[in-house]
Amino acid sequence: MYKVKVFVTLKESVLDPQGSAVKNSLHSLSYDEVEDVRIGKYMELMLKDTVNVDQRIKEMCEKLLANTVIEDYTYEVEEVVGQ
Repeated sequence: MYKVKVFVTLKESVLDPQGSAVKNSLHSLSYDEVEDVRIGKYMELMLKDTVNVDQRIKEMCEKLLANTVIEDYTYEVEEVVGQ
């Protein structure tokens, strides 16, 4: 079995109004050291043993989990033993 952690974030060229709002709120709380905030999504998928795990995850991300026009994605695959 595999545990896959998927991280989806807006591309650098896309404005992030939610991130800007969080940054402004942090500044208003005197956390002036915060330079930038980007908001994203985090998902965990449990996959039964399968061949081509990387290929399957890329397909899932590009077809459903990320809007590749405005978002980038990365993922980590971890083999889970004993489940």
